[in-house]
Amino acid sequence: MDAEQLRAAQAPLKQRYKEQPESALWVLKAEGSLHQANLTCQIESGAGRVVAGLHPATGGDGLAACSGDMLLESLSACASVTLTAVATALGITLRKGHVYAEGELDFRGTLGVSKDVPVGFSAIRLRFDIDSDASEEQRATLIKLTERYCVIYQTLVNPPKLSAVITP
Repeated sequence: MDAEQLRAAQAPLKQRYKEQPESALWVLKAEGSLHQANLTCQIESGAGRVVAGLHPATGGDGLAACSGDMLLESLSACASVTLTAVATALGITLRKGHVYAEGELDFRGTLGVSKDVPVGFSAIRLRFDIDSDASEEQRATLIKLTERYCVIYQTLVNPPKLSAVITP
């Protein structure tokens, strides 16, 4: 897809969202089926079924996907797609590229070993490795706009209101 095709695909959406702002609000959903016997959960994704379970650092066997890894994978995927779309819109050719996400996590928090250690990632880093003739200024713009428009990045930077309930 080139810049013209991208603009053509997005133009009617942008117009509709301007004229009917409520049409831009979507509710994305995910559902997990619990499997207590082996401490896993099955998630149906667009790419098929994913079985998630405990990370080996918390007693898992390493055969199931770890939710923390899935969060980093989601960030890497979103940043990759966003960077590609931004590069396309700006007419920057990417011959190839990779987006790496890594996060620091102290498992003492999630295992309740230390109440002084927070549960969750203490730091997350993204690294973009791209093969392109883009200038340093264009590369900086790519990163800036990717950070600005990447849904997962922005969700982590500006956390949404979060709630949890148990239904009968």
